[in-house]
Amino acid sequence: MAAVKLSGKSILALLLMYVVLIFVLQMWVGPRDRWAGYSVLTPLVAAALLPFRRTLLVGAFTLLAITGSYGFGVTGLSVGARFVVIMATALSFGISLIVCRVRLEREERVKRLMVARDRLSLLSAASSRVGGTLDVTSTARELAEVAALRFADSVTVDLFEPVLRGEDPQDLPADGCVTLRRAAHVTAVAATGRETTALRANSAGAGQNREVHVPARWLDPGRPAATRVLEGGEIGASGLPMPLPSAGTGAEGWVTAIAVPLTAGKATLGLAVFARGPGRAPFDADDLMLAEEIAMRAGVCVDNARRYTRERETSLTLQQSLLPDRPPEQQAADVATRYIPAGSQAGVGGDWFDVIPLSGARVALVVGDVVGHGVQASATMGRLRSAVRTLADIDLPPDELLTHLDDIVVKLSAESLGDHGTTPRGDIGATCLYAVYDPVSRDCTLASAGHPVPALRTPDGVCEFVDLPPGPPLGLGGLPFESVTLSLPEDSLIALYSDGLVESRHRDIDAGFKELKQVLAQHAGALEATCDNTLKVLVDDPPQDDVAVLLACTRALDASQVAVWEFARDPAVVSQAREAVSRQLSRWGLEGAVLTTELVVSELVTNAIRYGSGPVQLRLIRQKTLICEVSDGCNTAPHLRRARTYDEGGRGLFIIANVTERWGTRQSRRGKTIWTEQALAP
Repeated sequence: MAAVKLSGKSILALLLMYVVLIFVLQMWVGPRDRWAGYSVLTPLVAAALLPFRRTLLVGAFTLLAITGSYGFGVTGLSVGARFVVIMATALSFGISLIVCRVRLEREERVKRLMVARDRLSLLSAASSRVGGTLDVTSTARELAEVAALRFADSVTVDLFEPVLRGEDPQDLPADGCVTLRRAAHVTAVAATGRETTALRANSAGAGQNREVHVPARWLDPGRPAATRVLEGGEIGASGLPMPLPSAGTGAEGWVTAIAVPLTAGKATLGLAVFARGPGRAPFDADDLMLAEEIAMRAGVCVDNARRYTRERETSLTLQQSLLPDRPPEQQAADVATRYIPAGSQAGVGGDWFDVIPLSGARVALVVGDVVGHGVQASATMGRLRSAVRTLADIDLPPDELLTHLDDIVVKLSAESLGDHGTTPRGDIGATCLYAVYDPVSRDCTLASAGHPVPALRTPDGVCEFVDLPPGPPLGLGGLPFESVTLSLPEDSLIALYSDGLVESRHRDIDAGFKELKQVLAQHAGALEATCDNTLKVLVDDPPQDDVAVLLACTRALDASQVAVWEFARDPAVVSQAREAVSRQLSRWGLEGAVLTTELVVSELVTNAIRYGSGPVQLRLIRQKTLICEVSDGCNTAPHLRRARTYDEGGRGLFIIANVTERWGTRQSRRGKTIWTEQALAP
């Protein structure tokens, strides 16, 4: 059966009817003295159920009825009996007033305790639920959702636009209006089981991100507390949207509102407005104190999110400025690259990739990962990337390059210590994978410093991970690195990546490697599409860690683009070298480059015969540029210098540097190679 609920008015009416009924029974039904006890109980019942005034009314009416009936209407009783009945009723009346007063005081005390408990619960919810995302807009929405229903019918949070971008808030004018940007608006529906759904639906309403103009005095932290309660036209000036009929506010709109500034230290970040409709009690002084406490805690959270947003944007800008905008032009491989920063909680990390054109039509492929997140990780990444490019420019083999890079990281770690080397500013560590591909020999040499192994897909569709010694991470110092050389067919796909691609909170790393193999096995020639599909399948949204991906599809130079000769160490072969180069350039249709190339070949071959050892090898490579290489068995590298007026030598390299675009030296296990590049007419 459904429970029957009676209002205070209904109880009052029933008690008065009961007194009247007893009065009638006392007057016309005998014996009349036995009905007196029923009347005495009526004021006590009222004291237990009704407010003080209604208890007073019931008791007075009962005493009046008893006095009238036993004093004048009832006969057959002695004077003493009449007096006892009337005095018993009067005593019951007095006791009922005392009982009612005690009950009401106790109820008021319990009510105050419950209100205090609810307010502490609200403050606890504000402390635990607001500021958990380190995002300014999300923090504002969390504040609005916490305060709605439990404290107000509608909550809006408006912030200065620079605060939303992570910048410092603007100064407040002395008077006039300020322009804010609406960050969150939540309107609560009736207290039903649909509260959560309604809050979420309203928090993304049409009023989001619009400009709001409010009086500057509302944002003054020193404004008297009593003036923060808005009424009448001031509520309209706050930019609060009119309540919907489903909000339970009727057509009257908001009855009362509180405008509290969001502050952090001496900075004012924005304004929070709490509003109530006709269905709830107006805000009082205690509510104002509670609103200020909630706003103060939320202001600190918004400021933390603002500072984090600024640091993240700074790190991301630094990271993007240090990464290449697009892969450089080179002919060794088709390349697709991607970088995705970590989600807002983790912050921008130090992952990087690079594509470095090398001499001899080769290309270096690099992917690295710096330990940590934030500006320091981005700055360290930039220093390591610059170091790798510098070391790659002198054509070091991959294992030697990582050894030098390890020394650099060790020195950076030592520099990161504070005074006297006792207070570290932050640990510096990194992993790196460095690969060099030669399109002439089709060999790829790789070395790893604690980095995930690359994946290789051959043209026949088989995808495997390269069996590469992992090597120690950079920064440990003193440990060797090993390299592996692979012979790759043309159109092989090699994938270099950071650990953020295969690691996830939803799967272990082995499952990530398996999914990567499956995605690369589906490669159908469109490298950019394969790169996008790889990220779509493996990367969470938002990613838990930074992700750097470099996909390279190898090319090969056939014999028609390369010419090689070997000559003995005899000065007479210099003319033969010039003649061979002239004939080859004529076959390639590059007659315009003959004169310059003969000059370069004559100088380099002469130097190799005069200062080198072993046989001399001459190689020409035709791409978009003409590459000329002369190799010998001596490791002594020449140096460019300016010859004095009466010097007999020292002018050859100076002339070569002026007639070619680039030149350089690279060492090998069999000696050295001097190379030059010349631009070809389009």
